[in-house]
Amino acid sequence: MSMKTHPAARVVDLEQAPMPAAPGMDRKARKAQSARAQKVRRLKQLIGGTAFLALLAAGWLYPLMGYFIPVCMVLGIGLAIFRGRSWCDWLCPRGSFEDALLARISPHRPIPQVFRAAPLRVGVLAFLMTVLTIQIIRLWPDPWAIGGFFILLLSITTVVGVALGLIFHQRTWCYICPIATMSNWVGKNQRPLLMTVERCTGCNLCARACPMQLSPVALKEQSSMAHRGDCLKCSLCVGNCPTAALTFQENHPDTQAA
Repeated sequence: MSMKTHPAARVVDLEQAPMPAAPGMDRKARKAQSARAQKVRRLKQLIGGTAFLALLAAGWLYPLMGYFIPVCMVLGIGLAIFRGRSWCDWLCPRGSFEDALLARISPHRPIPQVFRAAPLRVGVLAFLMTVLTIQIIRLWPDPWAIGGFFILLLSITTVVGVALGLIFHQRTWCYICPIATMSNWVGKNQRPLLMTVERCTGCNLCARACPMQLSPVALKEQSSMAHRGDCLKCSLCVGNCPTAALTFQENHPDTQAA
């Protein structure tokens, strides 16, 4: 079996699948389009981040507000099945808070590899899910008490996330967030990032733009990108690429065509 490639350029993605032709627009038009998209994204995150703080504060007065947490869990993981970690970009209230507000005071240091490693991520997931299960059983069937615990858990993890953001990078928590870990598992092969290698100049603007500190430029020399399942599909790397070398494949086939 042979893999078909674009006749004009060798194409590499995380699964070595073919890539459709790059958008036919000049550099100036791409830059303008990227600027508009980033402006809209920032506005959405500002609204989402402000709403997150309001919901968190309201939850201490009205504990039933805490039930928006399991709703976010279901929506985030459900969307990941089809779109990867798209939820974590701006749909996640805490993710929006981190990028829109926490980023303003974060030192933007490199995220330590320990937070990206499976042992810590699985450990945090197992610990928090165990605590959550035990508390729900203990507090059942009082909906106010359970909602209050959701708010308490959200508050504690948010404090941890803010602390990590002030020490390292605003999105550090997004590597050990339980929803993120599960979304990574179920959605890492959805909408893979593609590169036309001959267009890449190695300028590294894609890596500088990535909120998760991933390195799409690695696709120039390798057939894979480390931690590809943690890509938020935010398209900042695509928009910042001056040569249109990057794009996302919307429908990633399970098997390659002969």
